[in-house]
Amino acid sequence: MSKTITIAPVTRIEGHAKITIQLNDAGEVADARFHVTEFRGFEKFCVGRSYREMPSITERICGICPVSHALASAKAGDMLKGVKIPPTAEKLRRLMHYAQLVQSHALSFFLLSGPDLLLGMESDPAKRNLIGLIEAMPELTKEGIRLRQFGQETIRLLGDRAVHPAWAVSGGVREPLGREKRDWIAARMPEALATAQKALALGHEALQRLNDEAACYGTFPSLFLGLVSADGGLEQYDGSLRFVDQNGVNLAGDIDPSRYGEFISEESKSWSYLKFPTYKPAGDDSSANMYRVGPLARLNVASFAGTPLAEQELNRFRQFREGGGPVLGSFYYHQARLIEILYCLERMGELLDDSQLLDDHIRSHARTNNKVGIGVVEAPRGTLFHEYHVDEQGLLSYVNLVIATGQNNLAMNRTVLQIAQKYLSGARLDEGLLNRVEHGIRCYDPCLSCSTHAVGQMPMQVELLSPDGAILQRLAR
Repeated sequence: MSKTITIAPVTRIEGHAKITIQLNDAGEVADARFHVTEFRGFEKFCVGRSYREMPSITERICGICPVSHALASAKAGDMLKGVKIPPTAEKLRRLMHYAQLVQSHALSFFLLSGPDLLLGMESDPAKRNLIGLIEAMPELTKEGIRLRQFGQETIRLLGDRAVHPAWAVSGGVREPLGREKRDWIAARMPEALATAQKALALGHEALQRLNDEAACYGTFPSLFLGLVSADGGLEQYDGSLRFVDQNGVNLAGDIDPSRYGEFISEESKSWSYLKFPTYKPAGDDSSANMYRVGPLARLNVASFAGTPLAEQELNRFRQFREGGGPVLGSFYYHQARLIEILYCLERMGELLDDSQLLDDHIRSHARTNNKVGIGVVEAPRGTLFHEYHVDEQGLLSYVNLVIATGQNNLAMNRTVLQIAQKYLSGARLDEGLLNRVEHGIRCYDPCLSCSTHAVGQMPMQVELLSPDGAILQRLAR
């Protein structure tokens, strides 16, 4: 008799979603789906607004990665004005962007996925959380929280607020960086680097201990997408788009980001509000059009890291490749995030030593000179696209936002199915096994809320139902 398992909500991710798992008559997993149950309407209600407002409006899409939306929006505005922003403005944008990646990745590793990785996938659910991690590893957890605080405080020093800073604008940024603030950030860099390196060591230990999980948590062929620098290195603010396949072959050369629409198509399905982007040249071939974005993809598409410590870690990371191609397992997203933290801190150190960072020429002024603007950055969760069309007055007639989490949607669904097929059966249903399915989603660190938040407690209830709707088994926490 077929049965359906529902996990709602999926916990320790940003936003609200559920997972359904369909068991066949033999009690085996036949299908699994990741459903995003909230709606994002920014593309519609921003129409008619001035594009100059968009950095402040679109950063309200998210409280975790507002900087990414603000910068992508500002870059679209740069294109609409047809300006090249001052060198200091770009360096300041990069500094804030690196701080954003540090704080977001630290949140993912230490607070959201850390309880699974460090305490165990099937550990006591009452302890498998931040409080339990504090009790088991108080110093480490404190250091992780301080690392995230370092990123947030850097954002605040630049933009006056750690969340939703009204700072990035079309043409540059609003305020320069003073010497005192620069020195504050620089003074805390050694501690941040030490914590990042400690986390990397813990990540490698977890990979050795959880080798079976790494082998099946989202391990399948796919394409990968990310930005690369002009010489093919790891890049997170600017550069060219690069798609590579499961063998590491660069499919289309290095692509100007303004051409993204030639390579990415978006589909919708009735059971999720999250779009399903695919690699357009592959057509409807589901075996060839799925791609992944984010830290794992960025390390897979880049030819090199470009900073000393991150380069060492990237070479070490590549031991997980098979046959010299990309690292295919989504479980390795965790380690990729830690490498990116190290990379971002090294890049921040370079910028802080640059005397031009303190210059006060930070904005280029111009009227609207183009009708289409496209801004692209590497958000913590992957490549983020903002596309705006405007009229003669600079008012928006069309807005399209291609969110990183959406681009991982097909891969997240396949990951859930893969884990469920390995660990779940009708003969055994318990909280620890279901947590493994949830963790498949945490690998991608999805960001779902889009300005929608719940107030109060978020209990989790899992029900095993018969085809006629009768409850066969219920688990709750």
